Amino acid sequence: METTTRHRSGLALAGLLAADGLLHLYWATGATWPAADSRALSLAVLGIETSFAPPTVLPLAALTLGGAAAVLAHSRGRGGMVTRAVTGAVAAGMGVRALAGLGWAAGVLDSPPDSPFHVLNLALYTPACLGFGWAAARLALVPAGAGRRPFGPVRARRAG
Repeated sequence: METTTRHRSGLALAGLLAADGLLHLYWATGATWPAADSRALSLAVLGIETSFAPPTVLPLAALTLGGAAAVLAHSRGRGGMVTRAVTGAVAAGMGVRALAGLGWAAGVLDSPPDSPFHVLNLALYTPACLGFGWAAARLALVPAGAGRRPFGPVRARRAG
């Protein structure tokens, strides 16, 4: 994978994960945007009724924000095998979510077709997980430390 592509992929993945983490931090305050209440939020985001209380969403925020930092570091050739492994875990997690999304879309998994979750799953969640999961998998295949630049300016050597 070319360095510029690796950097852009890492930045896009880290941005998505960071946005998700910040959204979970926001929900930990008790806010329910973009839904009217926590029940509607739960049904739109997960398709089931569940808690969005701090003990539930704060660990998810930490997980996604940590993943964002690791993916960005790996895309820049930093962090060695640890950031590469976390990037692989991000790819696996997105892949599993994408497969579940396809199951919901195909009707194999239970999801009422007229629910907000069903629409969001088709239009946003599954396509994002497919695309970003693929990008994370490609990025995870890059060896740890690849493309890392030395500190200081890089100077061309003169021939002869």
